[in-house]
Amino acid sequence: MATLLTAHLFFFVVFFILSQSCFSTCSKQSRAAVVLPLKTQMIPSSSIPKPPNKVSFHHNVSLTASLTVGNPPQNVSVVIDTGSELSWLHCNKTPNLLSTFDRLRSSSYSVIPCSSPTCTKRTRDLPIPASCDSRKLCHVTLSYADASSSEGNLAFDTFRIGSSASPGTIFGCMDSGFSSTTEEDSKTTGLMGMNRGALSFVSQMGFQRFSYCISDRDSWGVLLLGGGGSGSNFSWLQPLNYTPLIQISTPLPYFDRAAYTVQLEGIKVSDKLLPLPKSVFVPDHTGAGQTMVDSGTQFTFLLGSAYSALRNEFMEQTRGILTVLEDSNFVFQGTMDLCFRVSLNRSTLPVLPTVSLVFRGAEMRVPGEWLLYKVAGEVRGGDQVYCFTFGNSDLMGVEAYIIGHYHQQNLWMEFDLQNSRVGLAPVSCALAGQRLSKGI
Repeated sequence: MATLLTAHLFFFVVFFILSQSCFSTCSKQSRAAVVLPLKTQMIPSSSIPKPPNKVSFHHNVSLTASLTVGNPPQNVSVVIDTGSELSWLHCNKTPNLLSTFDRLRSSSYSVIPCSSPTCTKRTRDLPIPASCDSRKLCHVTLSYADASSSEGNLAFDTFRIGSSASPGTIFGCMDSGFSSTTEEDSKTTGLMGMNRGALSFVSQMGFQRFSYCISDRDSWGVLLLGGGGSGSNFSWLQPLNYTPLIQISTPLPYFDRAAYTVQLEGIKVSDKLLPLPKSVFVPDHTGAGQTMVDSGTQFTFLLGSAYSALRNEFMEQTRGILTVLEDSNFVFQGTMDLCFRVSLNRSTLPVLPTVSLVFRGAEMRVPGEWLLYKVAGEVRGGDQVYCFTFGNSDLMGVEAYIIGHYHQQNLWMEFDLQNSRVGLAPVSCALAGQRLSKGI
């Protein structure tokens, strides 16, 4: 569930492909794994070297990859988003965009007519049905949780990661929407959808499993397409705890059937389980209340009753440790209304309790250092402002629990489509990157 990109550049990541994927020339069963080691560095994007077979990554509100599309290849930068299906590129040059895909320059680009089965059948999982425009081309419209939207035509072209090519990849060539407000945002060409829908990148490539480890600061991380986090080659990784993906057969108005939906069963602050009935976490008859694992959202959002219970308990356990910002008019990003004042003279935060998200069969433990986020430019007297990194879904206007990537740092996250489950285990992303780069 991608949001518009913010101006905050936390990390710049460079990764390279160590093994080749056979992409469209292989069956799903024999798909070769692609190992993508990541190195985070606090360096300006203008100084990144661009040698062959390397792909640029940076991490702000999402994971952003640089790859090539078309013939001759054009460099594009796309957000990797497990909460979205259709990959898309900006195709219309506008003053606020520095990076667009020029379809007229690509000899392998082709549009998809609205009468094509690709348009009439393969778009079935999109939230807004495809339509037919005045030129009888397949027209798609995308909308996101932050009220941003875009529209354009469905098309085919060749996507390349490193030296591996996938001809005939379906994507959206978008002509409007998603206006950028910062220079960093304007460099992003589009988005790579990674959910379970028929048109997602992993579905089109035939990968039955992918994993990632998101690094925290200046350390190694990794994205692995194919393969798995088990066996002798992963002896350095703790056994994964798996939670099943929730699937429903009947379409419901507020349930995203293509999302990576898991069952949240409880929330703990330190070791104290919040006194919430499990029914609070179960989707209702409309589908509202599902829990989605989403790399395209930065923070984690809870429905109102669960958020209020967590907010109150966190305040209680940090009483005398943190000073609450008493300003009802300040709500960070419009969804986070619990903020604190921390002295400018303080170089580190105090020790804070952990928050654990309890799933069916697995638990995600968020350490205290990732529970507060410094708000750039907000100073009150001699204090800086930090906000709680859990937000209220009700304020965002979304009827769902969303597990964002900020709370997935230094966890091995495996999305196992073949067995319909998500696995997780704590891991040092530095260790994961080093071991995989050596093939061990």
